[in-house]
Amino acid sequence: MTDPTPSASNTAPDAVRDDEVVLRFIERFTSVLAESGWPRMPARVFVALMVTDSGALTAAELAQMLQVSPAAVSGAVRYLTRFHLAIREREPGSRRDIFRVRDDAWQDALASRDALLAQYSSSFAEGADVVGPESAAGRRLTEATEFFEFVRKELDGLMDRWRAHQDAVATGDPRD
Repeated sequence: MTDPTPSASNTAPDAVRDDEVVLRFIERFTSVLAESGWPRMPARVFVALMVTDSGALTAAELAQMLQVSPAAVSGAVRYLTRFHLAIREREPGSRRDIFRVRDDAWQDALASRDALLAQYSSSFAEGADVVGPESAAGRRLTEATEFFEFVRKELDGLMDRWRAHQDAVATGDPRD
């Protein structure tokens, strides 16, 4: 499958790919994401962007590739941008938007979960106060609070270790 957006392509041309094989992969990976809670259309668009060497396509190109309506693509892209899994860019000298998956989309998505984890922790702590921290429900809510605080601290360390791993790979350091 060739990348249909020359303006968004990398310096090296995309490899020639079998469109049918790529589309079957997109559907298989979409199923994996959907089974883990992703809405189906954002998953399809995300995977389509991931398998394009440039990582970028217009709404029309995505609609054509996935054989869906532009409206379906629009809703999917809105979802992906909200969760920092894709970004909207303007093609220079054009009014066309290009949707790009960032190479570090997974890391950013995971790192941005800290705010959500903080909300969970705060809500559980408030619940424990409301029902009384010494009640059975209060103890359960307090444990949930402690769990999410633990995860937040571990996530910081995990992201630090990931960046160190990336640096080691980039420099060819075999110690990692």
